[in-house]
Amino acid sequence: MRRRSPGNGAAEVGWRLRIEHTTTVAYTGPVRTSFNEARMTPLTLPTQTTLESRVTAGPGVPVWTYSDYWGTFVSVFDLPEPHDDLLIRAISTVETEPFGGIPVGANRPDWAQVREHGQAGRLLELLLPTTLTTVAEDISEVALAEISGRSLSPDDAAAAISGLVHDHVTYLPGATGVRTNAQEAWDKGQGVCQDMAQIAVSLMRAAGLPARYVSGYLHPDPEAEPGSKSVGQSHAWVEYWAGSWVALDPTSGAAVGERHVAVARGRDYADVPPLKGIYHGPPESYMQVTVEVTRLA
Repeated sequence: MRRRSPGNGAAEVGWRLRIEHTTTVAYTGPVRTSFNEARMTPLTLPTQTTLESRVTAGPGVPVWTYSDYWGTFVSVFDLPEPHDDLLIRAISTVETEPFGGIPVGANRPDWAQVREHGQAGRLLELLLPTTLTTVAEDISEVALAEISGRSLSPDDAAAAISGLVHDHVTYLPGATGVRTNAQEAWDKGQGVCQDMAQIAVSLMRAAGLPARYVSGYLHPDPEAEPGSKSVGQSHAWVEYWAGSWVALDPTSGAAVGERHVAVARGRDYADVPPLKGIYHGPPESYMQVTVEVTRLA
C-alpha cells in the first residue's frame, strides 16, 4: 500500500476500503420500461486508486460505462421489459492516501493570480453560480466580510469559509431534500453534507475561488481497525483551486484523506446524482439506499 511522509520522517499508511452501495427502487405499479444512469464508480486519482469496481442492475441486465463531461464514470442500463422494482449494487475496492496537506512553496498563487487563471478555460465554469449554489448577495457579503477583512491568503480563506459553514449549519438528516438549494439550507441553518458542500461552494465562488462539488463515500471512524465495517450514506465535500485542487469537508470538519473516497465532481449535486433515470409507469416510486464501508487494511 502506498505511503506518504508528512515531512517529519514518519510514514503514514493509507487505507484499503471496500464499499458496497445498494439502491432499491420500488414503484407503486408495474413499470413498462426504464432507462437509468448510476454514478457509483470511484475515480482513480493521485490520492486514491480504484482496484476493482462493478455495478450490476440484476441478472441478465447489460451495463455500459462512459465518462461524462466532468470525468465521472457513468454506468448506463435500461430495462425494456415490465418490472415492479429496481435493484442496483455497486461494489468497489479502493486504496486511499492520508491527507497530504496544502502544497507549500512559492507556487501557491495570490488572489490576483487566482483571479487571472479563473477567467479562462474550465475554471471559469466553476466560478459561476448555479441554481443549487446561489445565495443572496447580502448573505455572501456578510459571510465574507470578516474573511476579506483579515487579508487571508486564498488557502486560508477557503479554510475559513469551510469552518463558517460547519459552524452555521447543523447536521440534521431529513431536514432538507435533494432539491434544496444553498440559500434554503443557509436560512434554515440545518441540512446534510450535500447542503453544506453547496453552501461552501457558493461562498468560495463569491470570494473568487473556483470551487467544485465532490460526491463519494466516507468511513465515519478515524480510528477504525482493519475489518471494521460501518453502515452509512454517501458523502459530499468540496474542492477549491488555488494553484492546485485542495479538498475540504465542511460537514465533518476533518481533513479529506484516507477515509474519503471520491466518486464524482461537478458544479453542484445536479451534476453528480448517484442514480437518475426516466421510466414509463406510475408517477410515484420509493427509494431505499444502504452503504457499507469496510476498512480492509
